[in-house]
Parts: sequence; structure tokens; C-alpha cells
Amino acid sequence: MPDADVTIKELNRYPVKGLSAERLQTVTLSAGEGFPGDRLFGFARFNSGFDPKHPKPLPKDRFIVLLKVAGLAGLKTAFDDENEVLDVSDGQSPKTFDMRDPAQAEAAARFLHDHLALPDAEPPTFVSSAPHRFTDVSVVSPQMMNAISVLNLNSLRDMEKRISTELHPDRFRANVVIDGLPPYAELDAVDRTLAFGDVTFRILSRTKRCAATEVNPKTAERDVKVPYLLRKELGHMDMGVYVEVAAGGVLNIGKTGTLL
Repeated sequence: MPDADVTIKELNRYPVKGLSAERLQTVTLSAGEGFPGDRLFGFARFNSGFDPKHPKPLPKDRFIVLLKVAGLAGLKTAFDDENEVLDVSDGQSPKTFDMRDPAQAEAAARFLHDHLALPDAEPPTFVSSAPHRFTDVSVVSPQMMNAISVLNLNSLRDMEKRISTELHPDRFRANVVIDGLPPYAELDAVDRTLAFGDVTFRILSRTKRCAATEVNPKTAERDVKVPYLLRKELGHMDMGVYVEVAAGGVLNIGKTGTLL
């Protein structure tokens, strides 16, 4: 029997790992595949060990990500993945880079290195090797590489009340943001199904949170020790779940479904 009505509130993809979200109104999902266009590109740190010709999952700290670089949240970026054009705004003059041009890709990497004062000896390298995805849990298994992240707003609201602090959903960089489930119901629903019409998700695992969530997406500063507070309040560091697409179809903002 279904537990509660669930509504899709946000659909987000992150074309370039660590950079800004692209807000979507609708998305077409396929069984067994990840969120379309999500984390297919990234900036690998100097000496990361990533080989585009022989891609293997690497820990997220081998890339330029919020875990280590809070200043990333201060950049507003947009990426045209069809033409591989990256737009970057640091609050001053916007910059555009054609990432298919090695010289411009290098210039983009140099900009990140200098603007963010990265400690590495050399700038990062812009990398991709589709269908390889740079998801945080890609190191777990090929299945998890294509996992889609889901955040329950009621869980977040409960945590905000517990710590008397606003936690913007963007801290958690979820692909799908839902509303309607009781707080933390998703955490106890591993192996159960979220159904939105023809689209069904099987819940694979809880999402353990790292220091990336400490970064305020509005100020680009570390201001709330989210993993510590989750453990203090709940006895674990989980917020949200990873799901796989069991049956594909079209998902859109406002679509309702149930936890079966």
C-alpha cells in the first residue's frame, strides 16, 4: 500500500561536477541509466590519475569539488553540453570558454586555479569519458555510478527545526527534490519503490553526507557543520537517498506519486 502522496519540486542536473545546477522543468529517464547529462564532465585535479581513454571511478576529492573548495559556490556557471561551451561568472566580468578548444579548456582550468587559489602545483584538467559519470558514489559500483540522488524536503525541514538554522536544499545537490513524505521516511525505505506514473525508482541506499554540505550556496562560506549536526541529532550522517530508474518515462515538476 502507498504511504503518502509525493510531489516533484525540483529537477536538477549538474553537467560539470562541482559546478552549478541546471534547473529543469522536465526530464526523460531510461531504465538502468543515470540522470541525463548529469556529471559527465569534470575538472580533475593535477595528478588525479584519471585517464579518459581508460576511465575508472576515483574518489571525489580527486576533482575540483565543494568538499575541498568552498569558493566554487561563489561561481555561477552554465554549460551547453551539446557544444561544450562553459559560461562562468564570478560576480564581475562573465567569461565564456569553448571547451572543445584545448587552449580555451586550459584557460578555463587556469581561471579556476587562480580564482579559487587552488593549492595544486598545476591547474586541473577538463575531462569527460561518456558514458562514465563522475558521481560521488561511482567508486561503489557501475550501478551506483548511474544512481540518481533524491532529497526529501520534509526531512530537511525537520533538521532545520532541530538546529534552528536554515539549510538550503542546494547544499545537498540533489537531482530530484520531493515533498510530501514524512521526515526521514525515505531513509527507512531502501529496496522500496517510488512511483510517479510510468516512472519508478528503486531506492538503493541512504546518502551519507560529507563536508561539501557545510558550504552555504549563497555565501560560498562554510557556516554549518551539517555532517556533525546530523550525527548529533539523528545518530547518523544521512540525508536523502540514491535511487535507480526501474522503469523510464517523463518526469516533470509538479508530478505526484507514491512510496510503495
